[in-house]
Amino acid sequence: MGKGGKDKGFGKGKDKGKGKVKGKGKGKDKGKGKGKGKGKAGVVIEPHRHEGVFVSKGKDDSLVTKNMVPGESVYGEKRLVAESEDKEVKIEYRVWNPFRSKLGAAIVGGIGAMPIKPGSKVLYLGAASGTTVSHVSDMVGPEGVVYAVEFSHRSGRDLTNMSKRRANIVPIVEDARQPQRYRMLIGMVDVIFSDVAQPDQARIVTHNASFFLKNGGMIL
Repeated sequence: MGKGGKDKGFGKGKDKGKGKVKGKGKGKDKGKGKGKGKGKAGVVIEPHRHEGVFVSKGKDDSLVTKNMVPGESVYGEKRLVAESEDKEVKIEYRVWNPFRSKLGAAIVGGIGAMPIKPGSKVLYLGAASGTTVSHVSDMVGPEGVVYAVEFSHRSGRDLTNMSKRRANIVPIVEDARQPQRYRMLIGMVDVIFSDVAQPDQARIVTHNASFFLKNGGMIL
């Protein structure tokens, strides 16, 4: 009986030991696979139906834009790295928080048409410190340009500092009600995006459109 108990204990211990090894192997493989996937291949990035915007696939899908300035965040947002299709170049993307951006929320919400795309010239009214402007900068890319108008000098300072690292942003610290004051700085644009929290927002937008919007251009 004592011997049987010994065998029982021995068998139990052996089985347990085996289970431990299996768990270790599983954990190792899992860890290795997970690490490899995140480090080597980065994350799975798919193009969004709107040009210049992408979707990061994973546990929680995220809206992302291709970072114009790799290695730098603008407002503390998360950055993701993925490999190009030929797996030779690593591309960095910035997560776009729709709770901090009206434009980001519109895209997540399923806006039908998005005139802001690679190569577009955009007049952004009410740029603030540049949170959404930075993503628009990513969307239009090096061939596009974003004219960012902000009235507040404090926010304008942050906007100006951010634009020093982004060649496609032209910061303009001026009153959007007076487009004649900055008409020499802006060419004709494809899109006007308004984020002006003023009761006469419609008048401000149409006044700017009369100066800068191309025929066939769009207002958001």
